[in-house]
Amino acid sequence: MSTNRYVARANNVAARMIGGEMMIMSGADSSLYSLNETASILWQAADGVTPLAQIVEKHICGDYAVDPAMALRDAEELSEELARHGILLLSDDPLPDSGPPSKASP
Repeated sequence: MSTNRYVARANNVAARMIGGEMMIMSGADSSLYSLNETASILWQAADGVTPLAQIVEKHICGDYAVDPAMALRDAEELSEELARHGILLLSDDPLPDSGPPSKASP
């Protein structure tokens, strides 16, 4: 993965935080995904303009006692997996027009 990889939430999803886990429903096929606490942190910080390495350093390594290289490697794998499912966008350039995900109805 590129050192300057950017991540953004896909626009065709509905997301809701429930008890420390992010629940995401794909608008493409109605698949439901449950992200654990650290994956939820990554999801929430995925704004399309902040490099993945900076998200990991600021939001994950800053809050958890984890090796930065391992945390980045895990975040890269997670972001690639979420991108394969169509709920996260990856780019070597900033994605300033990605916007926040749709909210699920209460």
